Amino acid sequence: MIPYGKHHIDEEDIQVVANVLRSGILTQGPAVEAFEQAVAQYVGAKYAVALSSGTAALHLAALAAGVGPGKSLVTSPITFVASANAALYAGGRVVFADIDPDTINMSPDSLRKALANNPDVRAIVPVHFAGLPCDMPAIKAAADQAGAIVIEDAAHALGATYPDGRRVGSCAYSQMTIFSFHPVKAIAAGEGGMITTNDEAIYRKLLRLRSHGINKLDDPFQLPEQASTNGVPNPWYYEMQELGYHYRITDMQCGLALSQFKKLDKFIARRRALVGNYDEAFAGMRNFRPAQTTGRDASGHHLYVLRIDFEGLGINRGQLMQALKEKKIGSQVHYIPVPAQPHYRKLGFSPTDYPNAQKYYQEALTIPLFYDLTDEQQASVITALKASLS
Repeated sequence: MIPYGKHHIDEEDIQVVANVLRSGILTQGPAVEAFEQAVAQYVGAKYAVALSSGTAALHLAALAAGVGPGKSLVTSPITFVASANAALYAGGRVVFADIDPDTINMSPDSLRKALANNPDVRAIVPVHFAGLPCDMPAIKAAADQAGAIVIEDAAHALGATYPDGRRVGSCAYSQMTIFSFHPVKAIAAGEGGMITTNDEAIYRKLLRLRSHGINKLDDPFQLPEQASTNGVPNPWYYEMQELGYHYRITDMQCGLALSQFKKLDKFIARRRALVGNYDEAFAGMRNFRPAQTTGRDASGHHLYVLRIDFEGLGINRGQLMQALKEKKIGSQVHYIPVPAQPHYRKLGFSPTDYPNAQKYYQEALTIPLFYDLTDEQQASVITALKASLS
């Protein structure tokens, strides 16, 4: 079976993890800091905080942005549920801004309307869908006018660049950017996430929130009289200064991620070549087309998504997926619109309120794209799709 996505692990990765296991330090050790420094330097940000997952990163970023009771977070309806759930975790409210049908990213026009109708918005979470960067200058301008903080959801976009050449994660247009290191992403840590920022106060808060709300670095004690005896610091003393979480990542995961990170440029180059092959093969097809065609040299290329006229073809998506499965080709849908999920319907949302997202969902199908996909395998995918959709 050719899956829609898959990680690549080599002997070097395995050896690095084995070395961490032999080191005697399994968590809160040097591999975590080394990975943070490597990513921060690569993307051009001052600070990076590694976490247990991309979801944890979204949660803490929302808290650091001030999302909470009486405050809202705006995100895209076409994303994994974690982008929206972060607002609920923080005790806030979710608002959705519809997508641009050509990029599948948050529409700046829809965002401006959402901001005008929701003066309580505290944070905006644009999602760089499939690795293609959003129109960040327009989103940042809208956020500044509304007094909102921008948190880029770059779970798909490690290695992507803005039109000016700066890397996603540099926070050139945001206060924070989050990444994910789930196995199907650009690099794998097993599970893992990260937040980059250029704001020292946010960085310090994230460090505390990651580890139970306990003071870190040289944060001053709030009860200094408890911190020392006769002027001598008490070596056991620490303070939980706010409600935090156990969102730490292990050295084993960061060792693997750091080894993977050294191959990132190679991984993206291969993905880009595969995308070019698909684009060429599917150019001019009558019943289906790539969902994204712009920014091919800027994208992180996490996914390759087709938009298919199932109604015109007289077949449904399930039938096509089953036909591909019989040919040992995996496929998936990214994503069911978040407002269509039962929990969000109970909160009063309706997918029909976001017509661009709803139309995209009715047509979308993700096909295989990963580093180890061979030319022969890709050719078989192309042949199978053309045969099924012509």
